[in-house]
Amino acid sequence: MNTGYKEKRIAVTVIYHIVTFLFAFVMIYPLLWMVMSSFKNTNDIFRTATSLFPETFSLENYKAGWKGFAGYSFSIFFKNSFIIAGLSTVGAVISSAIVGYGFARIDFKFKNIWFACMLLAMMLPFQVIMIPQYIIFNQMGWIGSYLPIIVPQFFGQGFFIFLNVQFIRGIPMDLDEAARMDGCTIYSIFIRIILPLIKPSLVTSAIFSFMWRWDDFLAALLYLSDPLKYPVSYALKMFSDPSAGSDWGAMFSMATFSLVPIFVIFLTMQKYLVEGIASTGIKG
Repeated sequence: MNTGYKEKRIAVTVIYHIVTFLFAFVMIYPLLWMVMSSFKNTNDIFRTATSLFPETFSLENYKAGWKGFAGYSFSIFFKNSFIIAGLSTVGAVISSAIVGYGFARIDFKFKNIWFACMLLAMMLPFQVIMIPQYIIFNQMGWIGSYLPIIVPQFFGQGFFIFLNVQFIRGIPMDLDEAARMDGCTIYSIFIRIILPLIKPSLVTSAIFSFMWRWDDFLAALLYLSDPLKYPVSYALKMFSDPSAGSDWGAMFSMATFSLVPIFVIFLTMQKYLVEGIASTGIKG
């Protein structure tokens, strides 16, 4: 009886892992195809599209891609992406933590109404506010610079605020009371007590913010016109020329290379990411 039960459990486990592997392979196949195609000759990419592995591995696409276009090296675009994503992440994480602390710990008039407004704003797609924002930034003279992309991040982001609020609410109020008895103000409580305890939430916000800004194509398309200011996400489009010929090999190679920072961040920060999301869900 025990032997039959163990064999059944082993069979179920094996089937489960096989099915999971197949689903994972199907989901990751487009990414694998892009990475492998980056090592193919441009003329062979679609000729051998059904073949995942190239006939001969070549790094020519990476050399051609890094040279960029019109005299602009891809090092410029990577630098621009790091500037945009880095500054935006710093602004989003700091401002969202401050606003989240206010919602979670400080009583003020219409707090619940403002919190509800923030939640409603989270549900608005960017396309809804895209035109009003463009008009406002255009009147301010910001079009053509990084300001419309970076500055709004310094005023809090709804998802990160909600994340911090849920996390802070799970921290016992006794810690705040003990700090007040020691003479701490609301500001010192935030800096000395709250910030160290919401580290997983802050790291989670930083990961998502960096990833979203790094991959942001639409904002660059709307606000930037100078190739010297293009981020990687927008520069990749320049390899595509429907009127002539598209250098797919160079595009795939730089697209693959652009995944490296995101991959490194997830690899090194995975522990905090999982902890931040799981803890927020439990403590809500």
